[in-house]
Amino acid sequence: MKESQLSIDETRDMFIHVSKKIEVSKDRLTQADKAIGDGDHGVGMARGFLAVKEKIEGKSFSSIGDLLSTIGMTLMTSIGGAAGAIFGTLFREGAKNLKDKEIFNASVLITMLSDGLEAVKQRGKAEIGDKTMVDALEPAVQKIKEYKNDSLKDALVVASEGARLGMEKTKDMIATIGKAKTLGERAIGHVDPGAISIYLILKFMTEYVSM
Repeated sequence: MKESQLSIDETRDMFIHVSKKIEVSKDRLTQADKAIGDGDHGVGMARGFLAVKEKIEGKSFSSIGDLLSTIGMTLMTSIGGAAGAIFGTLFREGAKNLKDKEIFNASVLITMLSDGLEAVKQRGKAEIGDKTMVDALEPAVQKIKEYKNDSLKDALVVASEGARLGMEKTKDMIATIGKAKTLGERAIGHVDPGAISIYLILKFMTEYVSM
């Protein structure tokens, strides 16, 4: 059943799984950020998702939107800085049209990621090619638009693959937004840490529904 859709409690448990795995990924994200940023992305993401785990573990939520909004607010206040604002926005705005949803399926995933993407682009003023998390998130959204009636697992597999390909492309980009823009061509050859985080979140969601 988990492969096709999740209940609210199962969705909560999926994000607990994501939170644990992001904590484990701290060093990978830190090393990626040291190459083109100030090296605090891994620590911030681990701190934020640890706070998410503590906030949602054992709790009941009235809807998928309620859960996602709680995750977004927690990330916003716990990560701090630009990353906190952006990843918090992804979940908070991804929740806005899901207040009445009690099932997390492919259609809900598409709504969450599409609404989240638009809000992130507005907030961060980033587009494809700017070497940000948008370079992983937008390909994921584009890939899954045709999967509304498929299983959640199939949609997540496609989304995470889209994010992975987008993430890899950031290696060849010059950053035009954020701290990395000061590096110019020296940023080429390094993957954007925010894009890695988007890929990992979708990868770990896929892991959970595949268990």
